[in-house]
Amino acid sequence: MNRNYLRAIPREWRTISRAFTALGDEHRQRILLTFEPGERLNVGQVVEVSTLSRSAVSHHLKLLREAGVLESEKVGKEVFYWINKGFLENSLTAVLAYIRERS
Repeated sequence: MNRNYLRAIPREWRTISRAFTALGDEHRQRILLTFEPGERLNVGQVVEVSTLSRSAVSHHLKLLREAGVLESEKVGKEVFYWINKGFLENSLTAVLAYIRERS
């Protein structure tokens, strides 16, 4: 057992803690699962398939974007979101590498 509980979080993990926190919410997981590969969706499109209000979906999309899970672009009056595949792949790879090294 490593007794140094207060040791620094691995450098590779520093950017991913918000992503894991954001993905800990079932509604945000469902929103993420709404996206098809390579798809860009706006708030209204997510609301159509959700049980949440428009403001709640907007809030969850904002948290996912701020955590790095989603990227976004404003086109006219609409904001389109898509999965930040590279960030998620790098995050999960960092965790898997740590697990493989330590177990």
